[in-house]
Amino acid sequence: MWEGPDLSSLGAIAVYAVLWGFLFAECALLLGFLLPGDTILFGAGLVAASPNSDVNIYVLVTGAFLAAVIGNEVGYTTGKRFGRDWVENREKGRAKEQLRRAERFYDKYGWLSVVVARWIPWVRTFIPIIAGTAAMDRRAFTSANIVGALPWAVGLPVLGYFAYQVPVLRDIAYAAAAIAIAATVVTVLGGAARARRARRTAPASTDPGTGSSAESQPGGQSAPPA
Repeated sequence: MWEGPDLSSLGAIAVYAVLWGFLFAECALLLGFLLPGDTILFGAGLVAASPNSDVNIYVLVTGAFLAAVIGNEVGYTTGKRFGRDWVENREKGRAKEQLRRAERFYDKYGWLSVVVARWIPWVRTFIPIIAGTAAMDRRAFTSANIVGALPWAVGLPVLGYFAYQVPVLRDIAYAAAAIAIAATVVTVLGGAARARRARRTAPASTDPGTGSSAESQPGGQSAPPA
């Protein structure tokens, strides 16, 4: 993954434009997974803390928050408008079945997935589009979008700002974030695995009269007893 431009060599307006543009593209466009969101957020905070910089930390984080939220909303709308139609128009039933599974997943874990995805490179680019394709509830998506953007788009630059004077803060923050992400991912995967086992072990539907499964013949009639 590209590590991003050298923000310290840019003026304040250029820093704002590069950071906000990168965040929007990473959250809204499929090719955005190539962009270094975490690195550039933290680096922008470091630049804002420099005595020789004209970058204002308050302007920086406000724009970063808006770019991240709007980018995710655009990604969601793109998935809902174009991705869903593409899947539903596919001739193969497998694509539609995968869509049904995605819908069930987002009904249960969608809100948490959108929040956690902010901290996982590559994943944060695709989650909004998939959420839109799976028709996740818009209000739930937007609330998760805002909650996830606050610690990511605001927290990382602020952390970089203070880490300019206390460098060890960076290591502590990333360690804490890694532990939180791991715990959340394990919880989500564990719940999905339990749901899958439950579906596999669910008893097959039986005919109330005979206690055995009914076998259908052409015309919708049950097979006669042997």
